[in-house]
Amino acid sequence: MNILLVGNGAREHAIIKALSESRQKKKLYSFMSAKNPGIARISDKYTIGDTCKPEEVLKYALENKVDLVVVGPEAPLNAGVVDALEDKGIRCAGPRKIAAQLETDKTFCRSLLEKHKVKSNPKYGIFEDYRQACKYLDSIYHDFVLKPAGLTGGKGVKVFGEHLKNKEEAKEYIKEILNAKVGHIPKVVVEEKLVGEEFTLQAFVDGNRVVGAPMVQDHKRAYEGDKGPNTGGMGSYSDKGFILPFLTERDYQQGLEVMEETVKAVKKETGVEYKGFLYGQFMATKSGVGLIEYNARLGDPEAMNILSILESDFVDICQGMADMNLKKNAKFSRKATVCKYMAPEGYPENPKKDVELTVDENAIKKLGGGVYYASVREENGKIISSKSRSVAVLGVGNTISEAEKVAEKSMQHIKGDLFHRKDIGTDALIQKRIKHMKELRK
Repeated sequence: MNILLVGNGAREHAIIKALSESRQKKKLYSFMSAKNPGIARISDKYTIGDTCKPEEVLKYALENKVDLVVVGPEAPLNAGVVDALEDKGIRCAGPRKIAAQLETDKTFCRSLLEKHKVKSNPKYGIFEDYRQACKYLDSIYHDFVLKPAGLTGGKGVKVFGEHLKNKEEAKEYIKEILNAKVGHIPKVVVEEKLVGEEFTLQAFVDGNRVVGAPMVQDHKRAYEGDKGPNTGGMGSYSDKGFILPFLTERDYQQGLEVMEETVKAVKKETGVEYKGFLYGQFMATKSGVGLIEYNARLGDPEAMNILSILESDFVDICQGMADMNLKKNAKFSRKATVCKYMAPEGYPENPKKDVELTVDENAIKKLGGGVYYASVREENGKIISSKSRSVAVLGVGNTISEAEKVAEKSMQHIKGDLFHRKDIGTDALIQKRIKHMKELRK
């Protein structure tokens, strides 16, 4: 079987690593926008091109007689890469553009859930007009969140009381959202702020079945203590088994039920089955689980947490999604994981560019850690960063604490003008989460 991976981040590094561990006879191809050293090493063959140009990806797939395509990031989905491939009879583990709107258009998502009575929406308003948005803002008394309707790489959301000090600052941000031009839907979503603990539930979907993976908690804020601006995610962890220590089986089941109802709603609304990876970001609140947002792909870094402990054959899973025939639940080893990201100094607001980094992979491997390359490129044998997160390290252990120690020790073997959050996965942070939920739910 010839399998093509589209994308070149750490998530895609984790995907191709999992594909390579399949027992099936296969040849692995990669289509990247820049040479990721980890992906290039695993690939039997790769090329560099524009992952958001469907005709380029299609041409490469046809030339290499590809049987199955796995799309990693959201931007190629939004560009219609899956549509172009499937229209030529090439199977894809990824949703078509119209179904991927669950992520690429937040107004589509909120309206869909409301129309089909999927109980997970916070109070919200959608606006194209600045004055109407401000009038709505003045009329509400609950805390709120502002979101651009389109893709922002995980950095567009701003929370009142954290990123926005008052309603005047909020109105300025609304103006900024509505006036933005690049890759933009000129709408703003004003949502009620959900209070509780966030968790990520990732699933494999075949248009009907939704097969869930262990819960993960991501950390969007740049600095320790959950301070600073939002990022693409500075790290994440999962516990042994499927449930995080401060959440419940009921939280997990509520999240899974919302995802199942959403998949049915997409089919009813668009006539197209949702198939591929689906990522639900939820808030466990005092009164139940609310949906923060969907992603039409695996998370980054959360993909590393679940794929590193996946015991089922990943090629079988990807085929099952593409063929709309997932036959059984996925099996995961009973291990905890902690992932931490290194990013250039100044990230995300004023990051250093073209930082050269060195990674002692052998030393990290001896510690039991795993390395995943992200927004870097390889030039003349050197690894050079872009302006985004550079490299992720994953630790696995019998407890979150064990896994955290592996990840933190591994960080000592990455050199460069980089920083990371040392608090992710620590006992102190976990206890803080447990205390918060106990107080919230009495």
